[in-house]
Amino acid sequence: MDLSITTILIVLTAITSIIGFNKYEMLNRWMFIPYRIKHRKEWDRFLLSGFIHKDYIHLLFNMFTFYFFGGVVEMFLRYQFGQLTGGILFVAFYLLGIIISDLPTYSKNKDNSSYRALGASGGTAATVFASIIILPLADICLFGILCLPGFILGGLFLIYSYVKAKQENDGINHDAHLYGAIFGIVFILILSPSSALHFIEQLKDFKPF
Repeated sequence: MDLSITTILIVLTAITSIIGFNKYEMLNRWMFIPYRIKHRKEWDRFLLSGFIHKDYIHLLFNMFTFYFFGGVVEMFLRYQFGQLTGGILFVAFYLLGIIISDLPTYSKNKDNSSYRALGASGGTAATVFASIIILPLADICLFGILCLPGFILGGLFLIYSYVKAKQENDGINHDAHLYGAIFGIVFILILSPSSALHFIEQLKDFKPF
């Protein structure tokens, strides 16, 4: 049985995260710490921090989300660009989502020696929003209770992330969610400009009731 790239990335992230749960030295070296990136030139933290998580709940939430939406984006890119090129683009997309989503956080906290962050939230948010551009009317459910079309829930999430990023009072890196989402949208539209027209056409068919 052939494993999808999505599954391989999930397995890899699960392995490195679980190892990190039990090895503080690894967790400390991989964690996203803007101060050390600036002053010690540890640029690899931009990427490594996306492959470790705070705990099993954090890991499960990110990977569960990535599993469902990553499959959509992976299949889309492979259909558009072929199996090999599409697969390479998908890996690049996910890794860049992790890195680019942390750039605003780095800019804000590069002289803050106490700031720490970790997790694949930026790459996951990029994947969710790329899939919303591809399938805007597909329902996204929160905790299996509240289900809304992706473009509606996505819009609400962007507003929420923007507001919470301004407040910066709950210890969550909302900037990574926000800029990961924006990156996911821009990436798909650059690679497949026709997706914008397809997105609009699908919205024309939307009937709330």
